[in-house]
Amino acid sequence: MKNHNIYSSPLVERNASKEMAELFGEQKKFSTWRRIWLELAKAEKKLGLKISQGQISQMAKHLDDINFEKAAEYEKKFRHDVMAHIHAFGEKAPKAARIIHLGATSCEIGDNADLIIMREGLEIIASKLACLINSLSVFAKKYRSMPTLGFTHFQPAQLTTVGKRATLWCNDFAGDLAEIEHRIENIPFRGIKGTTGTQASFLELFGGNGNKVKQLDKMVAKAFGFDKVCPVTGQTYSRKIDSLIINTLVQIALSAHKICNDIRLLANLKEIEEPFEKSQVGSSAMAYKRNPMRCERVTGLARFLISLSASPQMTAAEQWLERTLDDSSNRRIVIPEAFLAVDGILEILINVTSGLAVYPKVIAARIDSELPFMATENILMAAVKAGGNRQKIHEKIRVHSQAAAEQVKKLGKPNDLTERLKNDSAFAKVDFKKVLNASDYVGRAPQQVDEFINNVAKPAIKKYRGKLNKKTELKV
Repeated sequence: MKNHNIYSSPLVERNASKEMAELFGEQKKFSTWRRIWLELAKAEKKLGLKISQGQISQMAKHLDDINFEKAAEYEKKFRHDVMAHIHAFGEKAPKAARIIHLGATSCEIGDNADLIIMREGLEIIASKLACLINSLSVFAKKYRSMPTLGFTHFQPAQLTTVGKRATLWCNDFAGDLAEIEHRIENIPFRGIKGTTGTQASFLELFGGNGNKVKQLDKMVAKAFGFDKVCPVTGQTYSRKIDSLIINTLVQIALSAHKICNDIRLLANLKEIEEPFEKSQVGSSAMAYKRNPMRCERVTGLARFLISLSASPQMTAAEQWLERTLDDSSNRRIVIPEAFLAVDGILEILINVTSGLAVYPKVIAARIDSELPFMATENILMAAVKAGGNRQKIHEKIRVHSQAAAEQVKKLGKPNDLTERLKNDSAFAKVDFKKVLNASDYVGRAPQQVDEFINNVAKPAIKKYRGKLNKKTELKV
């Protein structure tokens, strides 16, 4: 039952999925510690240390039944979380108590567990990114040919299509997925390196047999599916690894902020809106409002995640010699919250992109208000082909354009440039219906959408084929 008297993180309560919240929960963390102790003991046994199968079996039976209250008592006594959990595990597996953590230092357990959990987190994120890319691809394909006014500097520019614009968003996320996959592939295990990374304690355990020490390092890494092991460490693995991982998550935040700002701008123009539920309230005072609250939430979370990027950078820079402990309190906050934030962002974005509302008539009306200006070069050429004098036609268009602009800007009236030109005998032979066909002004945008989907989006998400139809609902 929720305790309403104490603070709880909105990342968990309002945004991130249960799956990601549990990944960074205490149960997962400490059961992973126990699994590392178990695999360390199994490897040490195989390499000749006096560890019995009974000890191994007893450890294996108690990987998940953690007595958190007892562990908390031990930590209050020792002021050391790893020692606390060694004792708590030892009570559950008393036969193995004397060999749990044999030869190891705290970072053998904590650091390797963090890397295991972060890799799992990256795999969750990769799957959700693929789902988002798929959702945007479906949207882009549906609207591949629908002309819409382009904007540069948020000022009217040449036409594009609704689908082509969506590929700009999708391409960013495709790049993010490639970066996440690169991190998954290259994340190393810290390995079994000892107190200052020299493996001295293990060399002592194995009677100076360096080959067995090297085997131990590889065997434990392999047990957790790691092909790469840090070649050298101090007490910790290089905290630059954390920085690289968190800053890869930050790239997703940048992409998310971009798409959501765009949707917020388009919502103001009434061209595209995020989903809005039947009983949803936009404003407590202004009942007519349809605020883009989902996209606003994403931009807020993205801003938070972007701000987190500095912490792992400073932590990596701050590590003295073989290690200092000032990394611990920071990493306990930054790493989980970065993953929770990006997970919440992706959950919301999948929800948004699978239910975007497009308003074609509003889009067409905006094109109609701006296209006459953009079509003036085509109108000029058509009038010249019909026998007009290029310089005289140009001057007439200039005069009529300025008059039409005055109607729009000073009088707040519709753009009447087309009517002005139609009423001028110099343009009598111009086929205005043909020259003002919006689809003729989008260039290769529809073909670019097809090429993007076939050459970028589909290959990026191919291996996630069974996970692409994920549906998400907002928690609140």
